[in-house]
Amino acid sequence: MLKAILFDLDDTLLDWSGFAGDWKTLECQFLTGVFDYCAANGSVLPDLDAFVDEFHTRIRESWRLGRTSLIAPHIGKVMVEAVEAQGAAVGAFTAEALLGAYGWHAVPGTQLFKEVPEVMATIKKHGIKTAIVTNASQPMTLRDIEIEEHQLLQYFPDCRLSAADAGVLKPHPGIFQLALERLGVSPEEAVFVGDNPIADIAGAQGVGMQAVFRITSPMPQMLSGLIVPDAAINSLEELPPILDGWFPGWREN
Repeated sequence: MLKAILFDLDDTLLDWSGFAGDWKTLECQFLTGVFDYCAANGSVLPDLDAFVDEFHTRIRESWRLGRTSLIAPHIGKVMVEAVEAQGAAVGAFTAEALLGAYGWHAVPGTQLFKEVPEVMATIKKHGIKTAIVTNASQPMTLRDIEIEEHQLLQYFPDCRLSAADAGVLKPHPGIFQLALERLGVSPEEAVFVGDNPIADIAGAQGVGMQAVFRITSPMPQMLSGLIVPDAAINSLEELPPILDGWFPGWREN
């Protein structure tokens, strides 16, 4: 019996193809808020550009290490390290305070894939639990701001989980298991939908879930045949018919 569907966020539900900017330039706008917050609270950092460079050096290294260790980067913790490295007193600022000053919001150019609201409304109508499981370095408190601006939050009351909060990155089994525990379902009662063959498909299958590959770009040739999704779709509109075949009667609730 189908009880839950878990989704990746970026490039599965949220279309980033319209973002034409430079990520470092965009993030500098958010980090300026952190820089100003520190100054307003008694820690004047020497130089904005130096602080931004310090942060980016540290977050890049966190991601480099995380790709091997699967320990998730957390931008709040990295910001604390960066402001302290730039002269703030150790312990003067918490990750929560700096995340509030960061001022995260929906990135210009991003939008939901056009079919998402209708498909999610169908899933909700039939009483299926839902979750977002994203490999984000932002905690879900930040991503929630973003997905609410995209009017997506209403479809995910049950579980929204960021790697930054879970402490590990997909495909680590821990993040999937935590989401399943929060939903109160077994792997056999859940399906995962995502666009990354390693993080999403291999990761979900590794804990016993059936996994649907959301195609936004071709699977790398070197992975072809090594990672085989249980199904592949070009649009989420194709998901309900697949579920009909796997879980007959799931729409009867």
